[in-house]
Amino acid sequence: MTAHRRPTSMTLDAALLDEAKSHGINLSRAAEAGIFAELKQARAEAWKRENAEAIQRYNAFVEAEGLPLEAYRVF
Repeated sequence: MTAHRRPTSMTLDAALLDEAKSHGINLSRAAEAGIFAELKQARAEAWKRENAEAIQRYNAFVEAEGLPLEAYRVF
């Protein structure tokens, strides 16, 4: 995660907030970790969409021709 931090305002469920505070959870770090996880998933999905055509072409090639260097596999 980045070292540069910026203050922000969020609206959270009151019960969730109270319970998190009662367990000593650092809300900023928890929110940052959650946002990071969502971004990781969004980036992966975007990559799949952007590369869908190439993935489809590669899969078609493997289906038609087999795996490259398959003759050298030892398993």
